[in-house]
Amino acid sequence: MVFGYSTNAFVKFSLLDSFDRIARLGFKGVEIMCDQPHLYPPEYDEEKLKTVKTSLEKNGLKPTNLNSFTLFAVGDTYLPSWIEPEEDRRKIRVDHTLACLDIAAVIGCGNISIPPGGPLPAGMTRQEALRLFHQGMDQVIPRAEELGVRLLVEPEPDLLMERTSEIKPFVADIQSAIVGVNFDIGHFFCAGEDPAAAFEELFPWVGHIHIEDIAPTREHNHLIAGLGAIDFPSVFAAMKRLEYSHDMSLELYPYTDRPEEAGRESLAHLLPMMQAAGLTS
Repeated sequence: MVFGYSTNAFVKFSLLDSFDRIARLGFKGVEIMCDQPHLYPPEYDEEKLKTVKTSLEKNGLKPTNLNSFTLFAVGDTYLPSWIEPEEDRRKIRVDHTLACLDIAAVIGCGNISIPPGGPLPAGMTRQEALRLFHQGMDQVIPRAEELGVRLLVEPEPDLLMERTSEIKPFVADIQSAIVGVNFDIGHFFCAGEDPAAAFEELFPWVGHIHIEDIAPTREHNHLIAGLGAIDFPSVFAAMKRLEYSHDMSLELYPYTDRPEEAGRESLAHLLPMMQAAGLTS
């Protein structure tokens, strides 16, 4: 397992500068934000992707995940989504996902994370939303299978799927090993679940982990590890017991004013617990 740090905390720096800073903190991996101001697919041709690969290699960083969730370049955190009523809006999400899959294959990243549908539009039933989501996934799964890049759905508070009981049947129903779960520890805590228990139940599909802390109120606000109420040792124990072998990335996008300090503090808090659990990074 490689422990990375997401560039979405470094939006005040260029992508390559982010790599330099993350490597200096001691991380061996990096999750790359596939959106402006970082690796937004329409802005990266073959030559620019070569530069990205060279910088990763120079810094000794493994790309742990391509974060293909947000679309600030043309929308916001959640929109355009997989389940909007307008077909042209859904196509933007599909096309973005296909482009991110291609980039992952070029730079040697084994997975991308995608949103769990989106906010449920007014007047749309869950059944209709799930139908649209499946329809969109059907348009990207063949390319993912061709490239060997996993599509990891990330449950998110207040979106179509936020709980184990919602994401598990969705991924289980898709008869493709290329589809899995991006397990965000804090998101399951926000949804009222025990992250360790949720991890055990979803383990067969987990292809990458997001880690951050969350306040005791369970408000969805990513915190520096150690400032919240998440029981990290229980999650790490489950990871060790189940022999989790994929990667994990620290995600602290609220700390854009001090991403290095936030990363350093989180690393200092988490590494001793990871080592005590017998996990290596």
